[in-house]
Amino acid sequence: MNFTFITLFPNLIDFYFKDSILKIAVEKQLISYDFFNPRDFTTNKHKKVDDTLCGGGAGQLMTTQPLFDCLKDIKSKYEDAYIIFPLAAAKPFNQKDAKRLAKKKNLVFVSGRYEGIDERVIETYANEVFSVGEYILTGGELPSLIMADAISRNVDGVLGNQESLDGESYGEISDNNSKDGLLEAPNFAKPIKYEDLSVPSEYLKGNHAKIHDLKNKLSVCKTKYYRP
Repeated sequence: MNFTFITLFPNLIDFYFKDSILKIAVEKQLISYDFFNPRDFTTNKHKKVDDTLCGGGAGQLMTTQPLFDCLKDIKSKYEDAYIIFPLAAAKPFNQKDAKRLAKKKNLVFVSGRYEGIDERVIETYANEVFSVGEYILTGGELPSLIMADAISRNVDGVLGNQESLDGESYGEISDNNSKDGLLEAPNFAKPIKYEDLSVPSEYLKGNHAKIHDLKNKLSVCKTKYYRP
């Protein structure tokens, strides 16, 4: 899978692929990534990519020409490019989206800046638009990274142990006695006791059926509390 990032600030994204799981995935050629900077496509002699808002309003907006030409170039390079715009006013990105998009070959994330992106660019080129939360950020780079990270984990081979995906929050639970969409149950590591805090005794008895049942009940409790 290849990720293409359209951004005015490639350095904000590049560093994230230099360590840990994603670095290994790049080295194993399970994923790859590249950048396109709209400034490289602007016909403005001052390399401007923004202008004032039509109809008035504070701030500047990323304009049509650099992004249109940039996206045309990307689509000529990747005919199967699937273009995503991180937006505040969009449907929420979730784990099902991450799993679904992990099957794509070329994902393109368009990172807005200033007051955002001219709507004509979005209407012309967006395959999907997503929000990563009900808050406003200074640019689309962080949302793009969040989505790329979540998607990468679902690409075959990226996680050293694919079983790590099983039972995660927002994952699908196949057991007939469990409900889909539950948050992950609490997990514990050794030592068994630290200061006055101990691991629940049921976790230590080796009865996997009872451990599974307890984890499911704790998942229900956590989901009711955090997602009433």
